[in-house]
Amino acid sequence: MGDRNHVDRAVKRLRSRWRIASITSGWRFPSDWAVPEVDTVCGCALFDGDLTGALTILGRSRARTGAGLDETLYDVAALHAVLESGSDADGLVSADPQATPSAMLRATAVGWADVATAVSDVATTEALTGLATEAYLRTRLGEVYRRAARGERAGAPAPVLLAIGVDLSGVTCWYRPMAMVLVADVLRRVFDGGETAAALSRSTAVILADRDPGVGHRIRHARRRIADRLAADPQLTAAARPRVRVHRLPDTLAAAYDLLHHLAGREGRADHR
Repeated sequence: MGDRNHVDRAVKRLRSRWRIASITSGWRFPSDWAVPEVDTVCGCALFDGDLTGALTILGRSRARTGAGLDETLYDVAALHAVLESGSDADGLVSADPQATPSAMLRATAVGWADVATAVSDVATTEALTGLATEAYLRTRLGEVYRRAARGERAGAPAPVLLAIGVDLSGVTCWYRPMAMVLVADVLRRVFDGGETAAALSRSTAVILADRDPGVGHRIRHARRRIADRLAADPQLTAAARPRVRVHRLPDTLAAAYDLLHHLAGREGRADHR
């Protein structure tokens, strides 16, 4: 527990200094800066040393939230300036992209371009996990309700929403994104028959599936595999008790949207602890 507290404090300090430096260097919307990928980058900078993969993921996240490439690269330059100033330094530092290693800028730019040049993927896929976005899930739900209204599902199994949540409150902040990456991988493998798997929050995923005779087995199988994958990583063991709940779809599409909002709020509380 002591080591975990030390890691958390170190990450929070670096994140705070980086945020100040980035805003000072021209980041336009401070409330949009603290995406989950920031903590991953901080952890890698402090304890791993190889920032390439983490910066690529950060670049994708920045593009998805609407940040321009110039703003994104200045953000990474601010991180580099903070790292170069030393862990004990206080006060403001100046971001200089020209002084930032080209490998850092290139990794970030590649991630940003992956999303910026693939508009169709942005609309349907969540960058970190590869799961569908909530917006795409809402589109799918609209199709389900319209089909039901026309009587096209008469005699077919009624769709259900399966909510899969993990408690990340006991996981070091910069490991939290990896937990949902592992959850997403399991869901794609288990629910591979045309179901829609989507991300609702940093700790919650949902599956839109038919309530057929085999769905109970797939739910149990997914729960076991998720628990095993998380337990295999010492940093994620605290999250290795996934919560899986089955929800019938409400009578109206508006109520279904309310259900999504409710699930994201309830299951995602661990994100904010």
